[in-house]
Amino acid sequence: MDADSPVDPDDPGTVQWRRDATTSRTLRLLWSFGVGTLFAMVLIIAVWRLYDIAGQAGDVFQAVILAAVAATIVTILAVVLSSNSAAQLERLLAPLPVPMPDHSGLDRVLNAALGTVIMAVFIATLMVMGRIAAQPEFLGAGGESPFTGLAAATIPLALIGLALASFLHSVGAFDRKDETIYLYDPDQAIDLADINAVSSRTVGDTAILTLEYAQPDGQYVAGPRRIVVPPAVADDVRSTVDARRLRFSEKVRQRIRGWLPSRFRSS
Repeated sequence: MDADSPVDPDDPGTVQWRRDATTSRTLRLLWSFGVGTLFAMVLIIAVWRLYDIAGQAGDVFQAVILAAVAATIVTILAVVLSSNSAAQLERLLAPLPVPMPDHSGLDRVLNAALGTVIMAVFIATLMVMGRIAAQPEFLGAGGESPFTGLAAATIPLALIGLALASFLHSVGAFDRKDETIYLYDPDQAIDLADINAVSSRTVGDTAILTLEYAQPDGQYVAGPRRIVVPPAVADDVRSTVDARRLRFSEKVRQRIRGWLPSRFRSS
């Protein structure tokens, strides 16, 4: 957690969580797919253009480009599959005039590189199959349409994947004593005293918590209506809100009983 966090990380009454590409397999897959697809599209267009230009200079230059692409793919796979991928990547980046990312940054670079290789191979395979299908002895003119359409569909799917990764990203803490949820990036504090009801839906290792805010005197209370937390945190929040409602109902019941004459009170 941030050093300026309002909660004590050593407090046993505080539950902390971090869900990002470094801690959640779902987020890592979504982020790698989204970023990898976009990078793959850019690289395929660039390599294809260079390959066409090299063809005007001779077959040797085209072979050099293909060899460079193959060497890059092999290098990326070797680094990713290495037992110490971060150290291997750090060694490769050391000679370059770029700031060295931290450990989580190196992990993101590796995930993006692996996603780029996988999606580049997938999209390139579709393009090659489309060209083969368009040959007269196969489907002829227009035979490449299903393959090019599927390749083009990876772009909106990649954007959806990035949007989901952004929505599911969650870093925060739940202070049971103060009955407050603290969210980070961006910083927000949700006082459970402002919450009337809570419902949750669990998908895998993720719980989407829906918050129903109270409206004192009909006033709108600002705050997130849906947040993503671990299932255990969702259970804690729901139990806390239910307990608050029971305490409030008991106070109202006792106050009403205090107003009633003694003969109307239940024994």
